[in-house]
Amino acid sequence: MFLHVFLHVFFPVRIHMRPRLLLRPAGAGLVALALSSGAVAAEDRPVSAAEPLLVPMPPPSLNFYGSPGVIDMPSAKMLPDGQFTTGISTFGGQTRYNLTFQATPWMSASFRYNSIQDWNMGGFGTYYDRSFDVRFRLMKEGQYRPELTLGLQDFVGTGIYAGEYIVATKTFATPSWGARAGQDGQLSLTAGIGWGRLGSYGSIGSSGARPPYDPDSEGGEPAYDQWFRGPYAPFAGIEWRPNEKLGLKLEYSSDDYVTETQTTDVFDRKSPFNFGIEYQVSPRTRLGAYYMYGSELGVNLQVQLNPKSPPTRMHIKAPQAVPVRPSRSANPAVWNTGWAASESVKLQLRDLLDPELRADGLVLESLTVNADTAELRFRNLRYMSYANAVGRAARVLSRIMPASVETFRLVPLSGGMALSATTVRRSDLEALEFDGNATDGLLAVTAFSDAPAQAASAIPAGDLYPDTSWSLSPYFSPSYFDPDRPFRIDVGVALRGSYRPAPGWIVSGSIRQRIAGNVKDGPPSNSRLPHVRTDQVEYAQYDTTLNNLFVAKQWRPGRNLYARATVGYLETMYGGLSGEVLWKPVSSPLALGVEANYVKKRDFDQLFGFQDYDVFTGHATAYYEFGGGFMGQVGVGRYLAGDVGATVSLERRFDNGWVVGAFATKTNVSAEEFGEGSFDKGIMFRIPIGWFLGKPSRQAFGTTIRPVQRDGGQMVHVPGRLYGQVRTAHRAALQGQWARVWE
Repeated sequence: MFLHVFLHVFFPVRIHMRPRLLLRPAGAGLVALALSSGAVAAEDRPVSAAEPLLVPMPPPSLNFYGSPGVIDMPSAKMLPDGQFTTGISTFGGQTRYNLTFQATPWMSASFRYNSIQDWNMGGFGTYYDRSFDVRFRLMKEGQYRPELTLGLQDFVGTGIYAGEYIVATKTFATPSWGARAGQDGQLSLTAGIGWGRLGSYGSIGSSGARPPYDPDSEGGEPAYDQWFRGPYAPFAGIEWRPNEKLGLKLEYSSDDYVTETQTTDVFDRKSPFNFGIEYQVSPRTRLGAYYMYGSELGVNLQVQLNPKSPPTRMHIKAPQAVPVRPSRSANPAVWNTGWAASESVKLQLRDLLDPELRADGLVLESLTVNADTAELRFRNLRYMSYANAVGRAARVLSRIMPASVETFRLVPLSGGMALSATTVRRSDLEALEFDGNATDGLLAVTAFSDAPAQAASAIPAGDLYPDTSWSLSPYFSPSYFDPDRPFRIDVGVALRGSYRPAPGWIVSGSIRQRIAGNVKDGPPSNSRLPHVRTDQVEYAQYDTTLNNLFVAKQWRPGRNLYARATVGYLETMYGGLSGEVLWKPVSSPLALGVEANYVKKRDFDQLFGFQDYDVFTGHATAYYEFGGGFMGQVGVGRYLAGDVGATVSLERRFDNGWVVGAFATKTNVSAEEFGEGSFDKGIMFRIPIGWFLGKPSRQAFGTTIRPVQRDGGQMVHVPGRLYGQVRTAHRAALQGQWARVWE
């Protein structure tokens, strides 16, 4: 599967880019307007002088810092909305691993891990550093005006790469070279002013005193006192793309690399000019080679993904058509409601529904039916979107239910909890089945509400409980950014099993067998706080471990309320008792939750024993959906080290299951007590498996990346927290993905 994913993402065979638009108005100059990338092929046809010319140009290329730029300097360009990029660049003994996310059309953020060979700071042969960037578009490119962007580089790191800039870029259409007939090339001119590193060569003035880099600082805090202060200098660059594959670059750099050239013999800066050539290997992969600063050769590998443009088109089995009932006057016998008094008929209806639903990846939990209404409670095992599941369930009901049943109430369940109720009229399904505007039309007549209590007359599934399942699959346990090695990982196999004795109950466990890895060779903890997370190396010394083993119960204590209780070995490091209550109305963007935990630290061998460390933790959390896929979260409470504070996070969720977010936690632990990084923060992402493989799936993979793992601001990992289960079947998520109801 991993080889299949790799080939489809980085070297697809028949994937085209959604074209970028080069607008050539009659009698006017040439203007380039960038559109987002996508998996749509351009159409070959004649274009008049007054008609837009479509050229399949890739997204903006990235500089050595992983942001849109020329070579080492930034440009003003923005990536397509939602673009997620990663890359590696290296020259002169310096290697940078970059991640960038275009969070909105006008703002992007980057995380970077750098290594500098033979810098010898702090006694290391190779010095490693983490940093964050953020960029804001101030003005969008127009026919006569350039794009204008403001950027903060390494604004919450140690400050080694700190710099600020304001940059403008203008793009023009040019004659093509080596392209298909009717295509234009593209010329981009960039000029800007930089401070900090970007103001260290060729300074033309100063805007106040800039505090020097402090090697004794813990780093990790915004350096407000440095921003746009100190000497400033101009930089500039030219990029010519004669066709959609090739790019030629020339740059004047304002970075003098003062610290690097003074503390290492690896890099000798002789010139401010950089030259480069780049080649678009695939729509998602770009490779460049460069001659840097008059002395060095450089390489830059760029990989760009967009949640909106999967490498493989999603293939979902076509749904069966909604049958249209005969009219009551034409066939009154079909509309007879005498069947509603027969329990045996209702059992037959349930038994007919069950295999039809399973064929669509749904599991019938219960059916309540009378002469005119059917309520179906079901589990969704296949579709990332609950709108998909609701649409499939409604179609199955339309094929099985007697003609008199007009109202369908569809209630998805998770862990035994009813998440919401979507009410659809059967006559609306029939009327809109062959209507081109069916999706919008159906949304207009569909009601979303909290699920009512299950009726006493509900017919449960015949043999659903008790239910036992197991799986054997690989696992990967990474460790990031220790001073000696930037990345360590353990790999092995995990045997997982679960037993569901009744709705809402689960007994689950996981045993791991490590096959290979080097996490155990990492450095020991030097934390001044209780070692609630930094003993990872001690836990990694053992090959066969009980990863978790717990019993959990989920239920609905009242209207708009959800509850969970969990007891057992919750995760690798902690076991104990956890309870949670969530208030979340179906149609409200706001949710409020309270969680309380009593946990003990597990023995390092991760079997059944505990160490002599226990703690009460708990949080009160507010969740809010801002619209457009953005969701914020603020939690206040007590953490594993006994510290008290708050965690703030912001995520962007895409309709297909992609999630990209960032978080920060500040507690009453000082920066000196916390150690390197000053406070806990990081980024996270989750990518659905179906996005890669083109098949519907509820599985996803992802990780959380912290610049450094410390003990302050840490929470216990509890399986089955409520909000993630609940929101995906509520009104905002259903309406945002409603187009999928007809798939």
